[in-house]
Amino acid sequence: MSFLPEKDNEYLRVKGLSFEECSDGSQKILILKSCPLPPERFDSSLADVLIMLPQGFPDIGPDMFYTLPWLRLRGKGCYPRAADQPFNFRGQTWQRWSRHSNEWRPGRDGIRTVLKRVEHAFESA
Repeated sequence: MSFLPEKDNEYLRVKGLSFEECSDGSQKILILKSCPLPPERFDSSLADVLIMLPQGFPDIGPDMFYTLPWLRLRGKGCYPRAADQPFNFRGQTWQRWSRHSNEWRPGRDGIRTVLKRVEHAFESA
């Protein structure tokens, strides 16, 4: 059973994204599978993206996301800014990307907004 609002579920399906919804206690988690990354930006071309949805989503937006594998900037060999802390989930250590924003619009924003923020973080890394 999906915990995402129907419009978010439909958006992911229309975009053709492979995803998994799961929980860790009371925490709801969305994992996007094998997301393509900007060409030549990182040391990998694909990554899984984990998004922890806060209590009250979609009226409250997430402020971080996590990737597997850990991503380093190509040519520099370093982690992107504010993306160097571990997060353990299901026996794997994910790379935390700390990206805070006060621009969430309750009643309007949802998974589409979250994905745009993730894409922006990858592009500007």
